[in-house]
Amino acid sequence: MEKNETASQQFLSFALGDEVFAVNVLQVKEILDVINITRVPQMPEYMLGVINLRGSVVPVIDLRCKFGMTKGEKHQDNCIVVLEIDFDSERVVIGALTDAVREVLDLTAEQIEPPPRMGMKLKSEFIRGMGKQGENFIIILDIDKIFSSDELCVIAAVENSEAAVVD
Repeated sequence: MEKNETASQQFLSFALGDEVFAVNVLQVKEILDVINITRVPQMPEYMLGVINLRGSVVPVIDLRCKFGMTKGEKHQDNCIVVLEIDFDSERVVIGALTDAVREVLDLTAEQIEPPPRMGMKLKSEFIRGMGKQGENFIIILDIDKIFSSDELCVIAAVENSEAAVVD
């Protein structure tokens, strides 16, 4: 099947500090106001804990921490974006704490450039591209590549081990 190069794709944009990021809207399950997050002992620093989402355990990560950014102030615009990540031919559900959700963007292939090879604060292997909207750039994340397989194993273990607590 041939791709139509003029077709647009939709991305959910969100802020982390002064930067705007986006993920494929098809990987977004929902957007939540920040709710009570239960800490899990001995987890990596970027792992905030877990939430109970309608009876399911969902691990929540701090994207600022994961990306090596300074910790943000808590405010009313903070949201948890619930995402589905492909891991070992399974779908792992994870919440990502953001500073604020912006909007759903329609971007065509012409509006997306490859990630720069250098000069980025973030590792470029999980950057799908740089979206252009007017004079502004949006960092488009490949959410399936943000976590290493070891990190996803830890996240999946938290999801599975805490399931009994939620029941």
